[in-house]
Amino acid sequence: MIIAILMPFLIALCIPFIAKFKYRIHTGYVAFAASLSIFLYFLTLLISGKTDILYHYSWIPSLGLDLTFYTDGLALFFALLISGIGALVAFYSIHYLDLEERLGSFYVYLLLFMGAMLGIVTSDNIYALYTFWELTSVSSFLLISFWFNRKASTDGALKSMLITFLGGFALLGGLALLHLVTGSASIREILTKGDLILGSDWFPLIVVLLLLAACTKSAQFPFHIWLPDAMEAPTPVSAYLHSATMVKAGLFLLLRFTPVFRESEAFFIAVSIIGLLTLFWGSYMAVRQTDLKGILAFSTVSQLGMIMAMIGYGTEAAIFAAIFHILNHATFKGSLFMAVGIIDHETGTRDIRRLGGLWKLMPITGIISVLAAFSMAGVPLPILNGFYSKEEFFASSWDLSADRAFGTGFASVLADIVPYAAVAGSIFTFVYSMYFYFRTFTGKSETTVAKKAHDPKFGMLLSPVLLVSGVILISIFPNWFSRHLLLPAANAVYGETMEAHSIHFWHGLVPALLMSLIVVISGILLYSTRSYWTGLYKLLPGRLSGNNVYSVILNASEKQTKKLNDHIVSGSLRQYNAIIISFISILTLLVLFGTNSFDLSNMDTSPVSLPQSLPELAVAVIMIAAAFGSTVSQKKLTAVIILGVVGYGLSILFVLFRAPDLALTQLSIETITVVLFLLCFRHLPEFKRERKEKLSKKITNIIIASLCGLMMMLVGLAAYSQRLFPAISDYFIENSYKLGGGDNIVNVILVDFRGLDTLFEITVLAIAALGIYSLIKLRQKGGDR
Repeated sequence: MIIAILMPFLIALCIPFIAKFKYRIHTGYVAFAASLSIFLYFLTLLISGKTDILYHYSWIPSLGLDLTFYTDGLALFFALLISGIGALVAFYSIHYLDLEERLGSFYVYLLLFMGAMLGIVTSDNIYALYTFWELTSVSSFLLISFWFNRKASTDGALKSMLITFLGGFALLGGLALLHLVTGSASIREILTKGDLILGSDWFPLIVVLLLLAACTKSAQFPFHIWLPDAMEAPTPVSAYLHSATMVKAGLFLLLRFTPVFRESEAFFIAVSIIGLLTLFWGSYMAVRQTDLKGILAFSTVSQLGMIMAMIGYGTEAAIFAAIFHILNHATFKGSLFMAVGIIDHETGTRDIRRLGGLWKLMPITGIISVLAAFSMAGVPLPILNGFYSKEEFFASSWDLSADRAFGTGFASVLADIVPYAAVAGSIFTFVYSMYFYFRTFTGKSETTVAKKAHDPKFGMLLSPVLLVSGVILISIFPNWFSRHLLLPAANAVYGETMEAHSIHFWHGLVPALLMSLIVVISGILLYSTRSYWTGLYKLLPGRLSGNNVYSVILNASEKQTKKLNDHIVSGSLRQYNAIIISFISILTLLVLFGTNSFDLSNMDTSPVSLPQSLPELAVAVIMIAAAFGSTVSQKKLTAVIILGVVGYGLSILFVLFRAPDLALTQLSIETITVVLFLLCFRHLPEFKRERKEKLSKKITNIIIASLCGLMMMLVGLAAYSQRLFPAISDYFIENSYKLGGGDNIVNVILVDFRGLDTLFEITVLAIAALGIYSLIKLRQKGGDR
C-alpha cells in the first residue's frame, strides 16, 4: 500500500528528466501509467475484499508522530476515484495540451496533487493528514496558475490558495484540539472517543474549525467564490480538481469524523443549512453564466452543497446517498468538463452565446454531453445514475423527521423544512443542466464556429466516453456498486454496520418520485421562460457579491501591509535592532514570569571566598569597564579593540576555571571576530556620535539595552537553577570513553555523539566559502560590475 501512496511522488521526481524526451514519447504516458497502476492496485483490494490494511512507520516517537496509513471502505472508495479519474485525466491531457507547453511542470504538479489526495484519504495520523491537506492547496495553486502569463489564471490561483489556506489553518487548530481532548493523534483512536469529544468544553470550537476547513476546501457558501475563478486552469485540471478530487477533500474530512459528530444537533443544524444554502445559491447562479466552464463551476458548487446537506442529516439513508452521489458526480461532471474542453479546443470559444447547433457538427461530443447533463439534472431515465442518487437525496430529506429524533425545537423545524429546500435548490439544477445542453448543441450555430467545429480524434474522446459509460454502467448495475463499493464506505462513515441497501429505478409513487416530478416540471417551465425572469439577477445578487467582499479585503490588507512595511522597513539599522531586541526581550520575560519559570537557586554554585576569587573579580571588573567603554568610545577602531577585551577576558575566566579547551576556542573565535570587525569597519563611514542626540532617543536606548541585559541574565540564572529533566551530562561522562574512545568529553560530543551535526556545519561553511570564492572570481572577471 505504501508504494501506491508514494508512487506519484517518486514518479514526479523523474518527470523533469523524462520531459526532455517529450518529442519521442509524450510525458503524459508516464503519468498515465503511474495513475493506472495505482488504480489497478486499489481495484484488486476492492475485488479481493481486503479493505482493512494498515501500514505503520514510527517517525518521531518522542512527539508521538507516526506515519500511519489505513485503508478502510471510505479510504478505498476515494482512492479509487482519485487514481481512476487521475488516469483518465492524464490520458486526456496528452491530446489536450500542446507539445510546446511546459509538460514536465504540468505532470509534476498533477502527480504531486494526486499523491497529496491519496495521503489525505489514507492517513491515520492527524498531522500527516494536515500536511497532505496543505500540499493539495500548494499543488492546486501551481496547476491553476499553469498558464501564468494570463492574469486571470494567477488571480484565480491566488484566490483559491488564500481561501483554502485559511481553511488549512482552521484545520490545524481543530486537529490540535482533538489531540488535546483525546490524547491521541490517531484518527482511528479519536473516532472511538466520541463521547469524550462531545462532552468536552472544546467541542463547539472543534466543530467550527473543522467545518471552516471543509467549507473552504469544498467551496461552500460563502467561500465558493474561488471555484469559478479557478476555471482559468487548463480543462484537464478542472476535470480532475473540481469534479472528483480537491473539492471532495472537505466532504471527505466531514465524512471521516461523522461517526463522532453525527449525533450532535449543532452539527446537523450548521452543516445542513450550509449545504442547502450552497445547493440553492450555486444552482441559481449557474443559470446566470455565459462561459461553459463557469456554468459547470457553479453547478459543482450546487452539487457539493447537496452532498454536504446529506452529511449533515447524519441518517443511514443520507450517508449512503452522499457516498452514492459523490461517485455519480465524479462520472457525469468529469465527462462534462472534458466535453467542454473538446468544444473549446475545436471551436476556440466557451462563450455559450456564440455556440449553438453543435449537435450536427460534433455528434459524439453531443452524446457525451446529453447523457452527462441529463444525469446531473436528475432526469428520470433508467440509464442515468444521477437520477438514482437524486432520488436517494429526496428520500433521505423527506424521511429525516421520521429517521431522527431531535431534542430542540429549531432542529425539528429545520428537519420539516429540509424537503422543501431540497426541491427548491434542485429546480435550478434542472434549469442549468438544460441551459448548458440545449443552448450549446441545439439551434443555429455561429458561422465562424461552424467552420472549425468537429469531433476530435479518438484519443481525446476516449476519457470522456469511458466516464460517461460509467454513468450508464452504474445505472445498469447499481446494486453491484452498492454492495462492493458504496456500502463498505458508508459503514466506515456511519460507524455501524448498515443493512444491505437495494437501489431500484422504480419505487412506486413515493414522495421522492413526486419531488422529482415537481423538479422536472418546474424546471421545464423556468427554462422555457428564462428570458422573462433573468432580470431577477439585477436584484439578487445585484451589486452584492462575495468577489467584491474578497477584493475589498484583499486591497485593504495590501494597503495596510504596505503602510506598515514602509514604516518598519526604514533603512535604519538601529530601528531594526530596537524592534527585534525589544520583541524578543518582552516576549521572553512574559513567558518566564507568566509561567512561573524563574527560579533562583545556588545549591550547585561554587562558594565565593574573597581571597580566592580576587582574580576572577578583577577580570570581571575589567570586562564590565571594557563593555561600558565600547559604548562611549569616539573612534571605531578603539571601540573594536575595547570590545575585544571583553572576549579575551572571558578566555581568562575559562583558564581560571580550569577549562583550557574552552579558553583556546574562545581565543580563536575572539581573534577572528576582531579581525572581521576591522575588515568590515574599513568599508564603513567614519564613526561619528551625535552630540546633540535627543534625550528621548537616549532614554529609549538605555531602556532597550537594560531590558535585553535583564532578559539574558534572568534566562541564564533560570536555566542554571532549574532542572526540569535529568542532566544529560551524566550520560556523556559515563559513555564518552566507553563509546567514543576519548577522554575529552567535549571533543567526543562534537566528533562522535553529534558527528552529523558537526559534519553538516562544516558542509555549510564549505558551501559558504565556495559561494564567496565564486563572487570574488566573478568580480575579478567583471571589474566594477
